[in-house]
Amino acid sequence: MAVMVSAVASEGLIKRSELDLSAYAELLDGLVLQGGADLAPESYGETPLSPDWAGDRIRDRYGIDLFNAFVQVGKPVIGICRGCQLINVALGGTLYQDISTQIGGSEVHADRALYDRVLHDIDFVEGSGLARLYPDRRHTQVNSIHHQAIKDLGKDVIIEAHSARDGIVESIRWDGPSYAFGMQWPTEFLAERQYSDCQMDGSPILNGFLDQARHARS
Repeated sequence: MAVMVSAVASEGLIKRSELDLSAYAELLDGLVLQGGADLAPESYGETPLSPDWAGDRIRDRYGIDLFNAFVQVGKPVIGICRGCQLINVALGGTLYQDISTQIGGSEVHADRALYDRVLHDIDFVEGSGLARLYPDRRHTQVNSIHHQAIKDLGKDVIIEAHSARDGIVESIRWDGPSYAFGMQWPTEFLAERQYSDCQMDGSPILNGFLDQARHARS
């Protein structure tokens, strides 16, 4: 059963002091950090290079607190797009605020007109957990709607996949005592539509996360 955990702002009707995030981690079996607005550069020690990239610092703080609560009790966390970036930042990493202006020669990772129909190839890191989930593949095609990307890796964060053409980090895993996996592509869109014969099937990733949730429960 999916349960939405909404961010709580200091000016909201419900105060942070009235919530114990550890209760979510105790009661729920796993955490999905989904996509959305940019992370605020202040969340990883920078200032916005453009007003358009100011991000959502309230959501960042809440998401990081949730992440910490779940990993402290050994519950699995999976991050999609923004969620992938948040896992890295929660573990002390940083981001490129804008791929096209900060990474020379990068391919297009976001196009508002095409949205989730922007596809590109990724390469799995040999021997990674992602590569083990897809033993018959070393490359695949994913969709892309992000203009920010992982720059410096957080503590004990390892790379699982790169963008094939420009080397941008596409997937990470935490090499810590609990399960935390992040992917830049919004795999939920790929589950709904077939854009290409080469596109990734996200079922192994989903099933792997659910297996971790069952294991944590037991």
